[in-house]
Amino acid sequence: MTSSIAPGNANTSTWLVRSGQALRAMASRPSGAIGLAIVLIHLFIAVSSPWLVPFDYKAISSLLILSPPDAVHWWGTDHLGRDVFTRTLLGGREAILVTLIATPLAVVWGGFVGIYLGLVGGKLDDVLMRLVDAFLALPWILKMLLMIATFGTGLGVLIPTLAFFYGIPVIRIARAAAHNVVARDFVLAARARGHGRLATIRRELLPNVLDALLVEGAMRWSWMLLAFSSLSFLGFGVSPPTPDWGLMVADSRTFLAIAPWSGLFPIAALSSLIIGINLTADALAKTLGVDRAQKAPI
Repeated sequence: MTSSIAPGNANTSTWLVRSGQALRAMASRPSGAIGLAIVLIHLFIAVSSPWLVPFDYKAISSLLILSPPDAVHWWGTDHLGRDVFTRTLLGGREAILVTLIATPLAVVWGGFVGIYLGLVGGKLDDVLMRLVDAFLALPWILKMLLMIATFGTGLGVLIPTLAFFYGIPVIRIARAAAHNVVARDFVLAARARGHGRLATIRRELLPNVLDALLVEGAMRWSWMLLAFSSLSFLGFGVSPPTPDWGLMVADSRTFLAIAPWSGLFPIAALSSLIIGINLTADALAKTLGVDRAQKAPI
């Protein structure tokens, strides 16, 4: 990780300056420039696609079922005669919206718990970390399907579900980062001055583990996108006829042999966004000096 931030320097202007410097440093790396460009293009399409698409995503036609790409339908049509280009451009809106909300929530609550455990240690740390280990040992898809089957689907369920399950691994990352800072002189000095735990976390620990949390948040975003698309593929995410990449792949899997365009384009769109996020996260880690291979203390 980068060098420690001295107490009292973690004000808003300092972080704005550091953010601008980090973005410029990321953009100067080939992987960072490519990743940022891909992510920004996807975000632009997600916002502007309702005004860019040439057809109504719900419009079906029995005369156009599984039509190959042509001058009118650039990416062909699906098994209901719907325009694949239109639905692919719109297909990332729900996934991006849900995960852009759930990712910060996961990083905030998981990061706070991890930093707190790294500071206090003791029996509370031992007990909660064993619970985290037991929870992480279970397949994520089973846990999510159980939650969704209990409370139903919809954004009101998917967002907190993703935020909860993907915040648990953040606890380990934040705890490991906090362990590297707790023994520093400025933390010991803050304790000696009588600062409470919350004040110590806010003033001393958080500024020094924020880099690791930012990188972890970027990685969590890509994994959440995969999880959301997987849930849609299984029928537990977005409901038809709303366009979604995972749902489009599920609908087209029977016809891939005769009409591969109906599934390949949403697969390519999702894959490109995941690749862009991973490239950006890798460039961010290198820029901030965060070792993503660092092991968390047991």
